[in-house]
Amino acid sequence: MFKKVLVTNRGEVALRIIRGCEELGIRTAAIYSEADARSLYVKKADEAYLISGDPVRAYLDYVRIVDLAKSIGADAIHPGYGFLAENAEFARYCESRGITFIGPSAEHIELFGDKVKAKKAMQKLGIPTIPGSEEPVKNPEDALHYAKEIGLPVILKSAYGGGGRGMRVVRSLEDLPRLFESGYREAETFFGKGDLFVEKYLDNPKHIEVQILGDKYGNVVHLGERDCSVQRKHQKVIELTPCPVLPPDLRSKMLGLSVRAMMQVGYYSAGTLEFLVDIRNKEFYFIEMNTRLQVEHTITEMISGVDIVENMIRVAAGEPLPFTQSDITFRGYAIEFRINAEDPRRNFAPAPGRITAYYSPGGPGVRMDGGAYKDYVIPPYYDSMIAKLSVWALSWDRVLARARRAIDEFIVRGVPTNIPLHREIIRDPEFTSGNFGIRFLEERLPLYDFEIEGEKDPETIALAISAAIASYYGL
Repeated sequence: MFKKVLVTNRGEVALRIIRGCEELGIRTAAIYSEADARSLYVKKADEAYLISGDPVRAYLDYVRIVDLAKSIGADAIHPGYGFLAENAEFARYCESRGITFIGPSAEHIELFGDKVKAKKAMQKLGIPTIPGSEEPVKNPEDALHYAKEIGLPVILKSAYGGGGRGMRVVRSLEDLPRLFESGYREAETFFGKGDLFVEKYLDNPKHIEVQILGDKYGNVVHLGERDCSVQRKHQKVIELTPCPVLPPDLRSKMLGLSVRAMMQVGYYSAGTLEFLVDIRNKEFYFIEMNTRLQVEHTITEMISGVDIVENMIRVAAGEPLPFTQSDITFRGYAIEFRINAEDPRRNFAPAPGRITAYYSPGGPGVRMDGGAYKDYVIPPYYDSMIAKLSVWALSWDRVLARARRAIDEFIVRGVPTNIPLHREIIRDPEFTSGNFGIRFLEERLPLYDFEIEGEKDPETIALAISAAIASYYGL
């Protein structure tokens, strides 16, 4: 087992990895930018090192980071998610310097990081894929050719990155040139390459992902599926597991094919296969694979009892998985809420600033992953997520009731958050029915009537609670 792990991330995921290492008896080292100097994960790590300069580049300069790992005697690096987590060059550089990369092989990161190559690989392994262009297209004329061949509507997607960047839905051939140019420019800005590929657009399917875990000895298991259909601008807002309306035979087929495919390619570590699913016609299509820990791994851990972070570390250290598929049992339902500092009055734009009061929920079946506290200043340079609230219960009805109770307890002051939005969603009959697709929030959001958090609630109560908690923990 490793003696010291360098965590090359920030915020709640850095704290999650540090906790996992601590339970395994592994010392931890953290890196931080000047903007993150007062973050909780910096205090929690055994050692912490400032990476001066640009606050974003601090987490992207892998040569500097790996050199630091060598100098402090770290024998492994955990990248978390985002930043360098899916950078094959980073993984290779770690190997070249004798540092173990806690994640899959560089070859698998590279394969699945290229959406076109990944799609072809999955087709060969018997995984259904959406009809579309076999290669990225570089101009509107080629995109128009494929759109006519496939049939409208189609979707334009970046060939070299995700997160909705460069993504455009085309419902009219007349609109295609304009949308192509817009998507190309956005993809080029964020990923360095603007190439897009054209796919058949499915009307309001579910976005279902399958969590897998493999070791270096050919063993692969699945940890069930997650429904990630509640999204804003292709960014996940709420995730749940298992999907309450997924037909058992469809679930079994999707999970089985996912495991067999990963066995055939020799994949190890944690990974997630993402699918668009047509529940009515019982069809599913592979769209991409994430070769890293997922933000929403929390709810999978809650229903399966499997610690994904711990097993990523053990697998990287050369240990076999300590269980087979038959050893894994799933109990109940779980829901994760991403708590973001964002302003509903400005189209949910990120809202950095100082938190003046903070009180997180608790009680049975409630898990909190976060790094915020009273007087914490949310920096403007990073993702707007400040915490994750995950709830579990034995039945779908009970987890909904628990989620309503927990989200109602959550208090954040000083910055606007999406907590009021979560309160609306968890009470929406369409959401509670489970019968919603990826357009759910796009269609329902205009119907919601919620206040900006804290504008009418008495702030004195929240401040008193938060101050008491901060005093107890010495914050």
